[in-house]
Amino acid sequence: MPMPPDREQSHDGPPLEPVRVLRPRRTDALAELIREFQEGTGRYDSVALPGPPSGAEDRTQELPPVADHTPLAPSGAPRGRVPGLRRFTVAAAVATAALVGFGCAFLLTDRSDGTSAQASGPTPSAEPTPTASTSPPSGATDPDGPGTLREGDSGPEVTDLQQRLRRIPNVYDDGSTSGSYDTVLTEAVARFQLWYGIRGDETGVYGNDTRLALESRTGAE
Repeated sequence: MPMPPDREQSHDGPPLEPVRVLRPRRTDALAELIREFQEGTGRYDSVALPGPPSGAEDRTQELPPVADHTPLAPSGAPRGRVPGLRRFTVAAAVATAALVGFGCAFLLTDRSDGTSAQASGPTPSAEPTPTASTSPPSGATDPDGPGTLREGDSGPEVTDLQQRLRRIPNVYDDGSTSGSYDTVLTEAVARFQLWYGIRGDETGVYGNDTRLALESRTGAE
């Protein structure tokens, strides 16, 4: 345990100053004040609020109405009209009429110049109108190739097609061989194209691709 230094011993260093001073709290005064406030025995007097002085309402004055700052027309001018408005309207109408007249004159001058230029130019010679050809398309222009057969055709080539399709099972069984390309034959050709994967011709049209596939399966005659 450290021993306190001797009081008679001198201290050569700087004097020591306290860092924090602890003071006891006086709680008795606060407790007494709270107790007096709760008991109503404190030294506080109630003061009545001052009322309005007598005659205050009689001295109240009403504010005058706000004056209208709208400029008044002169006594000689008629009511409902602003001075100078009529002059401004007349001037604007005259200026608008002048602009419209100048524009019309410019357009008429430009139009007359263009008409005279067209009249002085050479007249083009009449070109012969090509006449449309009414001749039926030949077999070479058929999109499915020459010798193409479709619904509505007839002849020995249609008969040969019917006979060949009857040799293919379940395509044109017991079909007619009358030589007429009817709806039944169109459905048979479309069925043959679908089953054997022929895509070069239109559906139901007997073209070059369908002809080659059918002849390869029925033999050339």
